[in-house]
Amino acid sequence: MGVVELTVALDRVFNSDKDKIVWDVGHQSYTHKILTGRRDAISTIRTQGGLSGYPNRSESQYDAFNAGHSSTSISAALGIANAKVLTNEPGHVLAVIGDGALTGGLAYEGLNNAGRFKKNFIVILNDNNMSISRNVGSIARYLAHIRTKPGYFRVKGNVETVLDHVPLVGEPIHRMLSKSKTALKQVLYNSTLFEDMGFYYYGPFDGHNLEQLIDVLENAKNINHPVLLHVLTCKGKGYPFAEQNPGAFHGVSSFDIKTGKASSSGESFSSVFGSNICTLAARDSRICAITAAMQTGTGLTNFAKQFSDRFFDTGIAEEHAITFAGGLAAGGMLPVCAIYSTFLQRGYDQIIHDAAIQRVKVTFAIDRAGVVGEDGETHQGIFDVPFLNTIPNITVYSPTYYDELYSDFNEAIYHCDGVSAVRYPRGKQLFKPFDFESKCKSYDTYGEISAEIVIVTYGRLFSFACKAISILKEKGIPARIVKLNRIKPIDSGAVDDVLKAKKVFFFEEGIQQGGVGEHFDYLLTQSGFSNRFYLRGITDFVPHATMMQSLEALELDDKGMVNMIMTECKK
Repeated sequence: MGVVELTVALDRVFNSDKDKIVWDVGHQSYTHKILTGRRDAISTIRTQGGLSGYPNRSESQYDAFNAGHSSTSISAALGIANAKVLTNEPGHVLAVIGDGALTGGLAYEGLNNAGRFKKNFIVILNDNNMSISRNVGSIARYLAHIRTKPGYFRVKGNVETVLDHVPLVGEPIHRMLSKSKTALKQVLYNSTLFEDMGFYYYGPFDGHNLEQLIDVLENAKNINHPVLLHVLTCKGKGYPFAEQNPGAFHGVSSFDIKTGKASSSGESFSSVFGSNICTLAARDSRICAITAAMQTGTGLTNFAKQFSDRFFDTGIAEEHAITFAGGLAAGGMLPVCAIYSTFLQRGYDQIIHDAAIQRVKVTFAIDRAGVVGEDGETHQGIFDVPFLNTIPNITVYSPTYYDELYSDFNEAIYHCDGVSAVRYPRGKQLFKPFDFESKCKSYDTYGEISAEIVIVTYGRLFSFACKAISILKEKGIPARIVKLNRIKPIDSGAVDDVLKAKKVFFFEEGIQQGGVGEHFDYLLTQSGFSNRFYLRGITDFVPHATMMQSLEALELDDKGMVNMIMTECKK
C-alpha cells in the first residue's frame, strides 16, 4: 500500500508495452497488477488457481521478472536493459527496490555493475525504513543520514534543472557540473555511496506526492546515465493499523479490517521454538540466536528482549548470518541460526565452506520447512532436505509435534558434533493420534508390528500416515509406520526394521530427487531388500494454495496415501 502513488506515477510516465519495471521481493507489485489488466481478478490473489502474490512472468506480459526473494531487482533489470541494447529493442528499464533489500549483498553486486551502464537505467529506492523486521545495521543508519540531510541534492537538482533548459550551453555546463562538483559537495553535503558507484542520485522525494513523482520520473527517463531515485514512503499507507504496526502487518492471516485484529492466534512451531530457545538460553550463556530480518516471523521477539546481548539480526543477509554463526561457534559460543527454509537456500555455500568443513557447532532452526501455502513457488520449503543431504557430517531432525521440537533442539545443540539442523513446518502442529506417545528416538514404529505393508515418513506427514493406516485397517489391510525423527543420518535400525516388509511406501514433503526417500531406498537395496519400494515426493515447483490444498493436490495427505497403497495392493 505504500507504493500506490509511486506505481500510478510509473504507469503514467512509462509505456507498459515497451518499458520494463522489475519489482524487488514482489509484495510491492499489487497495485501494478491492478493497473496492468488484473483488477477484476485481484480478489483471487494468493488463492488456489488465482493470482500469484508476487510478479510472475507466466501470469502477465507486464511482469518483467519473477520475484520472491529480496535484493534481485537491480541485477535482473540490468540484464533486461543490456538485452534491449543487444537486440535494438526500444524502451526504458527500471528496478524498484526497498531499503530492507539493500541489506542483501546481491543488491550491491547489481549496483556495482549497473553504475557502468552507458545508457538510461533507473533504480528507485522505496525507503519505508522497514523490511519484515525493522531495519538494522549500517545501511539503515546511512539511509537515515541521507533522509535528514537532503539539502545538497535539492540544490544540485534545481541547478541542473535550470541548466538543462538553457539552449546550446545547457548540456556542456551540465556535464561540467557533474564532473566538477567536489567543492559544492564539501560545502553542502558529502558524496553518497550510490554516486561513488556511478549513479546520479536524486532525492529523497515524498513517495506519496503524485505530482512530484511524475515530474521526477519524467526528468529521470531523459538522463542517459544510471539514475537512483530515493523515494520515502510509509508502509501500510492509508490503513492506520498497518501504519502503526508495519511489522505485524507484513504478512497476515485473516483479520478484522475494522479493528485490525487477527482472526486467530495461539501456538505455532515458530512460537514454540522461540519459547524453547529462551528456556535453553536461560540455562546456558553460550547460546546465541541469529535471524536474517525475521525476528517476529521466527519467534525470536522474546529472546531479543530477554537476551539482547546474545541476539543478532543481520538484516536480509542470509549468507552473512551463516558465516557469522560459524565465527561465533569458532569463538566458543553455541549459535542457533533461525532462517526460513526457502531463504536458507541462499547460504548453501556458506553452510559447506564456513560451517560443515570446519566442523563448527552451528545449529540451524529451519522454519517453514515443507509446503508453506499461499506464498507459492518461491517460498515453498521443499529443497532444504536434498541440499543438506549432499553435505557430509550434518545431522538433521524433523519433528512432527511441539514436544519433539524441544527434545530435538536439545539433542542438536548438546549431542551432535559439528553442524546440525531442526526443520519444522509453518503454523500449528497437526492432529495427534489419540494413543500417540513420542519416544524421541532417532526413529519410532507404530501400528501392527507384524504388518507386511510399511509406510515410512517423517515430519508433518506422520499425522496423515496415522489416519491412513486406520483407514486401511477398516478395509482389511494391516499396515504400520516407521517414523523417522532424525532424517540425516538415517538410523540403520530403521532400515533393518522394514527389510522383511513386502511393500514399503515412502512419503516425503520435499523434492523427491536427492531426498530422504531415495537415500532410504538405496540403504534398503544395500541391505539386500528385494521387495517393492514405492516413493512419493514432490517433483516440481508447487503453486500457491492453502497448505491443505497443496498436500491434497500432491497426494501427500491421508487420502492420497490410502489411494496409492490400495492401488498397488490390487496389483
